[in-house]
Amino acid sequence: MSNQAKTQNRERLKTVRRCVVKIGSALLAGSGEGLDVSAIQDWVAQMARLRQQGIELLLVTSGSVAVGMQRLGRKTRPHALHELQAMAAIGQMGLIQAYQSAFQQHGLQTAQVLLTHDDLADRGRYLNARTTLRTLLQLGTIPVINENDTVAVEEIRFGDNDTLAAQVANVIEAELLIILTDQSGLYSADPRINADAALVSEGEAGDPALDIMAGDSGALGRGGMRTKLEAARKAARSGAATVIVSGRESEVLNRVLAGEPLGTHLAPSQGRLNARKQWLASHLKPRGRLVLDSGAVSVLKGQGKSLLPVGVTAVEGRFSRGELVSCVDADGREIARGLVNYGASDTTRIIGQSSEKIESILGYVDEPELIHRDNMALV
Repeated sequence: MSNQAKTQNRERLKTVRRCVVKIGSALLAGSGEGLDVSAIQDWVAQMARLRQQGIELLLVTSGSVAVGMQRLGRKTRPHALHELQAMAAIGQMGLIQAYQSAFQQHGLQTAQVLLTHDDLADRGRYLNARTTLRTLLQLGTIPVINENDTVAVEEIRFGDNDTLAAQVANVIEAELLIILTDQSGLYSADPRINADAALVSEGEAGDPALDIMAGDSGALGRGGMRTKLEAARKAARSGAATVIVSGRESEVLNRVLAGEPLGTHLAPSQGRLNARKQWLASHLKPRGRLVLDSGAVSVLKGQGKSLLPVGVTAVEGRFSRGELVSCVDADGREIARGLVNYGASDTTRIIGQSSEKIESILGYVDEPELIHRDNMALV
């Protein structure tokens, strides 16, 4: 990567308007002597300044298990799932209280959001999570997000909050994911055992050569540098860049978003639109079809707008809210694919109608669009 490209990557960070910040267990409870409240207050103060600049922020935090361990005087992380769930239940209270108190000092409201993998793998629940998170941002709050360790079972665990943070970045189309860790970034080798290890300042999220540089996780956390690289790849699917950087750097969040070359910047290999198209067009199987009139076809192809019920003439197949459907013209030619906001039966009832009539017809309204343009890919 040329020096010019590296500089341009960092310069783009100055224009970020929506960012996911992930803070790991090693930072929150690295000393093993309790939750580092002073560090939390410092990060929160930085986020408060970013909010004043008009940047929307979502915080993904680890630490509930670590805090639970500390509250009970445990030094070794449990292996049994039921013990981890119990530790998470105990620790989550203290973790959220610390964040809430810190944000309130800056006049900011927080909202606790606990997620499992199923919440984002199921399309209906994915859209519910997306709508809720977007609404919380519109209300000016800071969503504080954690994996729901208390109820998660082995099959539905994210496995680490790096992955969760990347999924959140996908859901709300963040422009940047910042992963705060106890290391300065990705090194060419493990700096704890190799004095010649060099910091990798820039790279592409999908570069397989980066994998050989990653090490193992620590005692308190589940993730290591490998999971952070995988998180960067996942975030890149919706066009988000990732910065892996030490949370102990002074004013780290403000400096990263000012374009300062801290940590490891991993750029998406594709643009936001192309990455979104690839995900929608290639990784999901349509569960039904919507037949569009000529006006809707023209608007979708020529103006890139959302699909409204008024432009649909027929519904085929059985699908639920949040599932992928194919949009075709009157001759059956596929125009687009997208995640539908209403199930097949409700869609049948509202097609051909204006969005203002959805509530009177169905008795409720989730979204004015049948398929939002952010959840649609032209074919």
